[in-house]
Amino acid sequence: MVGMAIAALAAGILCGLTDFGSTITGFLVENRDIVLYLLMFLVGISIGMHRGIVKKIREYHVRILIIPAGIVAGSVAGGAVYALLTGYPLNESTAIASGLGWYSLAGVTIGNLAGAQMGSIAFLSNLMREIFSFFTIPWISKHLNSYSCIAPAGATSEDTTLPMMMKYTNEETVVLSVLNGVICSELVPVLIAFCYHVFLGIQ
Repeated sequence: MVGMAIAALAAGILCGLTDFGSTITGFLVENRDIVLYLLMFLVGISIGMHRGIVKKIREYHVRILIIPAGIVAGSVAGGAVYALLTGYPLNESTAIASGLGWYSLAGVTIGNLAGAQMGSIAFLSNLMREIFSFFTIPWISKHLNSYSCIAPAGATSEDTTLPMMMKYTNEETVVLSVLNGVICSELVPVLIAFCYHVFLGIQ
């Protein structure tokens, strides 16, 4: 999966160096709202495919919110620290961090808010988070604990990084991983818009 993501990125860069890349970009810009709605539709399908998720939510009650709350707080705080250290606009850095690893949605959403350049930065930043999570999950599982493995995965813990959870953690963590991914995925567009508008103009 990591190889596929890197290959897709490399193919996109090659297309961007040609006239064909301009044609694709023009089409995506003209239909960016449709792309965004399609992404949300697909995550809805992903949620619906987990048949036992409602039962697990009832079992865990409010405890299922602890991990995603920590991930959201840590991610936004990380974006704020970056802004503080670099002088980057607080609203943009926290909005990018609010992608929680969902690079496709973060790129499109922030691209709509702040332009194509910021959308590209958001895409790459969140893509790198997902890729790094593939390498850090085994180490975290060995040296820390299973629950901590969910943190670097963020919103991807219900899909692309779920096989890593299944391999390096236990059944309970896998369930919590799916629930975390569902919650974080639903929060991503809300968090991005919130951070971008609320922190606008703050350096």
